[in-house]
Amino acid sequence: MFSVVTGGAGFIGSHIVDALVEKGDRVLVIDNLSAGATANIIPHIESGKIEFLQADLLGEGWQGRFSGADRIFHIAADPDVRASAISPGKVYDNNILATERVLEAMREHGVKEFVFTSTSTVYGEADVIPTPEDYSPLIPISIYAASKLACEAMIAGYSYTYGMKSWVFRFANIIGERSGHGVIWDFVHKLMDKPGELEILGDGKQIKSYFSVGACVEAVLFAVENSGEPFNYFNIGSEDWIDVTAIAEIVVEEMGLSGVKFTYTGGDRGWVGDVPKMQLSVEKLKNLGWKPVTGSAESVRSAVKTLLEEIRDT
Repeated sequence: MFSVVTGGAGFIGSHIVDALVEKGDRVLVIDNLSAGATANIIPHIESGKIEFLQADLLGEGWQGRFSGADRIFHIAADPDVRASAISPGKVYDNNILATERVLEAMREHGVKEFVFTSTSTVYGEADVIPTPEDYSPLIPISIYAASKLACEAMIAGYSYTYGMKSWVFRFANIIGERSGHGVIWDFVHKLMDKPGELEILGDGKQIKSYFSVGACVEAVLFAVENSGEPFNYFNIGSEDWIDVTAIAEIVVEEMGLSGVKFTYTGGDRGWVGDVPKMQLSVEKLKNLGWKPVTGSAESVRSAVKTLLEEIRDT
């Protein structure tokens, strides 16, 4: 199997590369390194187990490298929900336009299988929780979420029009090794700067599902190998949730701090476009034979430990 991974030097992408190398795929990583780092995949580069091409999907010259590929894992994206409200054009280019260019390169070079990482935020503020894949209407409340939903629609159109097979995955909050953003990263670095006080965005009651990146990648590959519709779409996440204040308490405990004062910026969400309550139904994927083995609190604690180890090692 010849797999191409866009964004393969980033957080989730590099873990997908790890898994593909482990199962023996030939792997090409395409990444512009705007968010990723070759350090995440350097052992595979040095061992010759993968090829690496530094290229921007909005530029030229990378398309021909799709020739002979069996499957594209399109992980490259602008993931910043907060920044998408400030620079929507950037999110349009890096998410929607880049995805169309990848799909078009696939069509030109006869690549038939496409894996795409979407987001739970396409559901907007769902009335049904846990939220199943057939929930409607899908009304995103952030530019980032809207860009991912637009990509999903385009992927479906390409799949049925050009005889491709695709998998779209709507993730809960994925956390763990190599992550360079998110609530855990924010809390740890805030407490490193000011150990006695922690500012929490919103009211701290925002409650969401969190899931480890390793388990997430296992679920992705399981679904790809066990479903075969022209357009497949699945939720991936844990079957519980945890609120922001509880995450803060875990971070404080793992950092060995005491007497930390929590302050809140107020409101029921942390930023424009933040969905304050999210838990996904994973029954569709469970019906294929997969099930999550870790919960949100366990995933959070593990992610905190990992981040602290990474900081100590730098």
